[in-house]
Amino acid sequence: MGHGGNVIDELVTDHLEVEELFGRIEGLAPGDTNRKVYADQATMELVRHSVAEEAYLYPAVRRHVAGGDAIADKEIDDHSNAERIMKDLEGREAGDPEFDRLIGLLMTEVRSHIADEEKSLFPQLRAACTPDALDDLGEKVRQAKKVAPTRPHPAAPDKPPANKLLAPGAGLVDRLRDALTGRGKKH
Repeated sequence: MGHGGNVIDELVTDHLEVEELFGRIEGLAPGDTNRKVYADQATMELVRHSVAEEAYLYPAVRRHVAGGDAIADKEIDDHSNAERIMKDLEGREAGDPEFDRLIGLLMTEVRSHIADEEKSLFPQLRAACTPDALDDLGEKVRQAKKVAPTRPHPAAPDKPPANKLLAPGAGLVDRLRDALTGRGKKH
């Protein structure tokens, strides 16, 4: 979280971190308790990442990219699908047979979303925005990730201004719950 650089560099670094966590999950045997730890870490990163994209990236796409409304709507739909899967996954332990199905579904959904963003959306945004605008967006995304929720909230608003108003409060509660339970950490 908070890597520096323009918005595209920031988000691609997030993508790489999530892919590394997915690789760790895939490298462990079904039922290994560390699969749950890594799934929780991936969820925490994905939720922060999604909240930041919805607050700043997608509004910029709507403003600057031709056909931006349709692109942003599709990306938000992708987030909603992933968030529902993460919510279902949240209550599962690594030994639950449903855990393997859900984590596989999540990895497929997220990898497809990442590929779409990196091959299509990011090049269009880079062409439509000045380097300074991309740097400014990068800083806004980094700040948003610091206060964003860490748990999936599928019923929460995903468009400004409501998402920007509610995310910090939900984020504070989520981080407190994570600290109290040790979620996302090896015990």
